Amino acid sequence: MSRVLAFARFWYAFIFGDDWLIAAGVAAAIGVTAALADGGVAAWWVMPIAVIALLVGSVRRGSRRAPRNESEVP
Repeated sequence: MSRVLAFARFWYAFIFGDDWLIAAGVAAAIGVTAALADGGVAAWWVMPIAVIALLVGSVRRGSRRAPRNESEVP
């Protein structure tokens, strides 16, 4: 059972990693792409826009948490 649990923990860490919002955003973008493609719309543009938006959001969140100068570093 410990191998199954280790396997599940690996996939959880691999997919969600440090930021579950990125994983949720990618899943939502895949869903939007699939829905648009199913409706007959050329949906190739959804994923590049989603990736750029998720990257910008992640960098902004990370920069707000990072110390601004060396005196703030523990």
